Amino acid sequence: MEIIYIISGFAVGVLVGLTGVGGGSLMTPLMIFAFNVQPIVAVGTDLLFAAITKTGGIISHNRRGTICWNIVGWMALGSLPTAVLTVYVLDMVRTNSPDFHIDALVNTSLGVALILTALALYLKNTIQHSGEGIKKLLPNWKQLRTPVTILAGVLLGILVPITSIGAGAFGAAILLFLYPSLPTMRVVGTDLAHAVPLTAVAGMGHMQMGTVDYTLLAYLLAGSLPGIFVGSHMSTVIPEKVMRPILATMLLLIGLKFAVFS
Repeated sequence: MEIIYIISGFAVGVLVGLTGVGGGSLMTPLMIFAFNVQPIVAVGTDLLFAAITKTGGIISHNRRGTICWNIVGWMALGSLPTAVLTVYVLDMVRTNSPDFHIDALVNTSLGVALILTALALYLKNTIQHSGEGIKKLLPNWKQLRTPVTILAGVLLGILVPITSIGAGAFGAAILLFLYPSLPTMRVVGTDLAHAVPLTAVAGMGHMQMGTVDYTLLAYLLAGSLPGIFVGSHMSTVIPEKVMRPILATMLLLIGLKFAVFS
């Protein structure tokens, strides 16, 4: 069985390297459907998986100067305290309300998060153009943008600890809308720099809850790290514009499965 985990990690790593979409969108559903992992444990395991696999990317982007640290700070101001609070509430509910079906909450939230991620992939250009339109429509948009960025962080701080999804493609879509003038590489770098501490904080919260499978995590990492390396080199051969709609369609179908049929 261990070799299946490693191969699965490698396959997800290749897709992440090809598309840049966070592994949570792929890894969490895989753990639930293919490996029959309890949903809350799949989320906790994937959060640590995401934090570890994305850390190297921050170093690379920081060297190239493609991280807007002020935006990272505003988003983190909303997301990190909210993530801690969300994990605390999850643990309280799980411990004190045995009749509450936490896996049903996770499955439904996963469905919503996957659908939002799919829409973010489909509508990337539309989202960016909408952001440009809002900037022209509201003369004081620059003053409003900082509190809205903090509120966006709050939203991610709720979504990510429950689903392990949202800090990647959905977070990038938020940045495209709020900061449409940012070059693509700066959006990617800034989103990544925010995603790592968010997933790490949420993952450590799940460690306290006891909802992390460390053995599974080790096998998935053993496959995914070389997979990301391979995928990033394949991206020069397989264009992102080909992979992105295929991946978006797959995520949309999985999301509907979680949201409607769980």
